[in-house]
Amino acid sequence: MGQEINRRPLKTRSARWAGALAGWLSAAGFSPNGISVLGVLFAALGAGCFLLAGQSQWFYLGAAAGIQLRLVANLLDGMVAIEGGKASPTGPLFNEFPDRIEDALFLIAAGYAAAAPQLGYGATILAVATAYIRASGGALGLAQDFTGPMAKQQRMFVLTVAAVASAFVPDVFLLEIALWVIVAGSAITCIRRSLRIARLLKGGGA
Repeated sequence: MGQEINRRPLKTRSARWAGALAGWLSAAGFSPNGISVLGVLFAALGAGCFLLAGQSQWFYLGAAAGIQLRLVANLLDGMVAIEGGKASPTGPLFNEFPDRIEDALFLIAAGYAAAAPQLGYGATILAVATAYIRASGGALGLAQDFTGPMAKQQRMFVLTVAAVASAFVPDVFLLEIALWVIVAGSAITCIRRSLRIARLLKGGGA
């Protein structure tokens, strides 16, 4: 039950393709932790595409694909663990730590691709902070708070849209704009989650 209340609510989890793919991976012997590590590999490839986009704008499409593959891996590792009955004692560690690496890879690389590395680093710090505040609530005995406006899915959606658009209009500062949106939205998310945790600890409800 604890794993369920600390699980990110995702509509795609009930999608037929997701269930079929998770079932195939489980039957093929893939472990949830292995799928989590695969997500880091997808993130590294996507980040590499961001860094190579100066040579050809079409690398932005590779970056966008890397983002989506990372999210699919993030979805499937939990499904194989819970629905597939392969949860392990180290599962919570592999569920969190690779996510932070993936966020950092994408956001820092996007910052360099946008010629604004400080924005990439700032977005990374705030992305980690949103996760830290969420996990802190869980450590205090509360259900983890996955609210936005800039949770992981929203961050990656904004970055994906900017990457795809940059492939077709590379001379517009779309990545820089996207990173500013992520920075601002993540800051608001940190404040919102902190206030919600404080209210719950005081017994005031969500």
